This record gives sequence, structure tokens and C-alpha cells, in this order.
Amino acid sequence: MTSKTRDDTPLWLFADQLGPAVYGGEHAHREVLLVEATSALRKRRYHRQKLHLVLSALRHADEDLGDRATLLRTDTYTAALEQYGRPVLVHEPTSHAAEKFVHRMRQLGLVADVLPTPTFALSRKDFQHWAGNRQRFRMEDFYRDQRRRFDVLMDGREPVGDRWNYDEENRESPPKKQKTLGLPKPYQPREDDVDEQVRRDLDRMNLDTVGVDGPRLFAVTPTEARRALNRFIEHRLPEFGRYEDAIMSDDWAMSHSLLSVPLNLGVLHPLDAVEAAEQAYHRRDAPLAAVEGFIRQILGWREYMWHLYWHFGPEYTRNNALGAHAPLPDWWTNLDADSVTAACLRDAIGGVRDRGWNHHIQRLMVLGNHALQRGYKPDDLTEWFASSYVDGFRWVMPTNVVGMSQHADGGLLATKPYASGGAYINKMSDHCGDCAYDPKKRLGDDACPFTAGYWNFVHRNRDMLAKNNRTQRVVANMDRLKDLDAVLEQEADRQAF
Repeated sequence: MTSKTRDDTPLWLFADQLGPAVYGGEHAHREVLLVEATSALRKRRYHRQKLHLVLSALRHADEDLGDRATLLRTDTYTAALEQYGRPVLVHEPTSHAAEKFVHRMRQLGLVADVLPTPTFALSRKDFQHWAGNRQRFRMEDFYRDQRRRFDVLMDGREPVGDRWNYDEENRESPPKKQKTLGLPKPYQPREDDVDEQVRRDLDRMNLDTVGVDGPRLFAVTPTEARRALNRFIEHRLPEFGRYEDAIMSDDWAMSHSLLSVPLNLGVLHPLDAVEAAEQAYHRRDAPLAAVEGFIRQILGWREYMWHLYWHFGPEYTRNNALGAHAPLPDWWTNLDADSVTAACLRDAIGGVRDRGWNHHIQRLMVLGNHALQRGYKPDDLTEWFASSYVDGFRWVMPTNVVGMSQHADGGLLATKPYASGGAYINKMSDHCGDCAYDPKKRLGDDACPFTAGYWNFVHRNRDMLAKNNRTQRVVANMDRLKDLDAVLEQEADRQAF
């Protein structure tokens, strides 16, 4: 904070900066400005439930902060700042576009100063020091340094249990002869008058949205976030690790925490979630593999994606190393799950339609895998994930989609493409048993679009895959397929999935 910043300068909170880490502590005495900008709601074709969550979070923050807060409803953010009439402090926003806007407002005198963001564990400055002159990035290196830096699951300088990573123990297939994991349900907040008014206002606005309306499933206040965290730690964390990568048709939440929304709204601090999980391990309430897997998602992967978003810069989404240019089909963009035959794909698209949420394996190994095989344009796909998911804020998706899911950065982030045939989905889900497609078949009317699509993908990208020592073997395997030409002809014109 500069010396020019007055001690009574108000604090402007973006809609993903709504927790006490932002407005508490040294800023607890400041007035707070909150803004609902209609133009931002209309800017993209967002999921209806996402808009509900953001507006509910803003209005609940206004209610919780009481006389400290002023909530302005205007067409644009600029109009709100001009109407407010006083220069404001703001923390670093969470997107390149918002950062550019904030600096423009600072030049106009509407923003007094820009502070480092407090809603992540590691500062952007510290990450820049860590990144140095690296040309390639490995999450495991970053994750281990995070554990050391924040002294999480550590015994001196060594990891508790003498292992950094328990990923191999967190890949169990779903239990057979069960429709669900049978766990207590995740925390679900009770809607109140604020939510009712948000729903009425969204109906009145008549915005062009995707998905369906539905009950609010995710925490949007610090109090709700703490309840959601406590319920996860007590009832769901012990089983989280084993089935972290599994999919069950009748159990959309599985053992996942559902904390991505409160984390990304800023109402839950990542170190609070990490500490709660670590304490559960020390109390022997949850096994180390489950606790480590959960901590890796937050202190490792989530922080890693945040920092690489800034490190790679705004041009990153233009990467298209695999030359993927196919447009997203209408059934995908309109979330028309009923027109999809493949059980895994139908269930994943249906989950986005009904809740604006899937867990990470459905995102990566069903939706992302399908898009990778079919060559959908990476920047269009990034936009779709960011607007259709309730936790898909601008910083979240570029590295997850362009780097991890679509390998469009040419291997800068991931060492190989995450493509697989139907065998993986058959192993890790209960979808294939009743599906019209056979995961073992690549040719014919009942050929699995993932199995056939996999070989189509390998053929299309054989030069790249042949140069990668992790994927050389699949090219050799493809060359031994006697029906390859027929499979390629079949997949070239496939429109139905």
C-alpha cells in the first residue's frame, strides 16, 4: 500500500473476493463497496445457476457486512465507481481483463491503490521467484515446495509417511453392486429471502443462459463455507482418496468436497481447508492417502493453475499445438444431454446442465477426452468451461483446458495428452454396462466413440506422439491394427455420440 492511500479509503470487493481474508484484518475498519454490473451478467452465455451463485454471494456479503457495505446496481463497473464518488482500494483481480480494467480506473483516479490478492496461499511475487527461468513446469516440484513452505504434512524436511504422493492409492474403481458410495450427503445450504429475490431478478432480466435453474447447492458465505468444510472433513474425507477418480451414475457428488465454489468466491481460504484436513489426519479421523490427495488438489493443483494463468499471460489460450479447429457441436453448447447416446458423455453433459458442475475426472477424462479426440478448438472449449461451470472463473480454465486437457500448449504443462479409449471409462465408472456402445469395440454400429475416437486421435497426431517417449508405444500399436482404415473412415463423418 502506498503512502498516498488514506486510512479511510473504502475497499471495493469483486464478486470472487468476498471473504474475511479480503475485508478483515488490517482492512476491518474500512467501508466496503460491492457492485452488481448488469453488463457483466450479459457479457457471456453463463449457466443460470452460476449467475445465481454470484449474485447470492454479493448480496449475502452486503447483508453480512451491514452498515460497512454499499451495494450498487449499475450497468457497468465504471458507472458504479463514478456514482460512488470516492476513490477505492482494490485487491489484484483474478483475470487479465479485470486487471487491465483496474489499472485504467487507477489512471482515471477512481482506484487509489491495488493490493496483492490475499485469497491464495502463495503470492504472485513468490511464484515468480519460484518459476525463475523454467521452460517446462512440473506440478510435483511446485507441490513439494508448497508443502515445505507452509509446513503441511511434514516431519522436519521430509514428508509425513516418507512419501510425497499417494496418487496410486487413490485410483480405485467404483465399488461393484452399489449404486452410490453410501456416504452422508454433502452440505447443502438453505436458501433464504436473498436467494428468492435473486431468482426473481434473474427471471426479470431474461438473460440468455445455459443450463437449468435449480436449488442452490454450494456455499456462498464464509459461514456456509465453514459448515461445508466441516461436513466434508467429518463425513466424506475418509473415503475421498480411494474413489477420487471414480464415476458413478447415481452419485454425482461421490466423496468430493464441493468446495471449489466457496474457494473461488474467496469466502473460504485454501489454507483453512488444508489445515482442517491435516488436523483430521493427526486426529486419525482420515487416512493419510485421502488427506494428502485432498491437500494436493488445493495446495498443489489449484494454486499451480492460478499462478500459471498469470505466468503464461493472456495469449496462452491462443495456443493450438495440435491444430484443433472443429467447432463445438450444438448439443454440447446447449447442454442437450438427451440427444447423446454414450452413457458417460450423456451423464457428464447432464451434470453440467442440471448443476453446472462435474468432478475432475468427468471434466478431464470424459468431456476433455472427447473434445481432444474430436479436435474441438481449444479457446472455444476454454470459454465453454469458464461460462458453463459454476466454479469456472476466468483464471481457472485456461491452464486446465489448454494445457492439461487439450495439450494445446505442446507439452508446456503436461508431459503427454490425456487421451484414452473406452477401457479407461469402463474401469473407472459404472457407465458402460448399460450403454448402447461397447467399450471393447472400435468398429460397427455399437463401437464406442471413445475407443474408435482414440485411434482416430492417435492417427491424426502420430508424428507428435511418436516423438514422445511416453506415447511412442501407442503409435506402434496403432500400426498393427488391421481395421485401422475402416475405423478412420467411420470416425471421419461421425456426428452422433
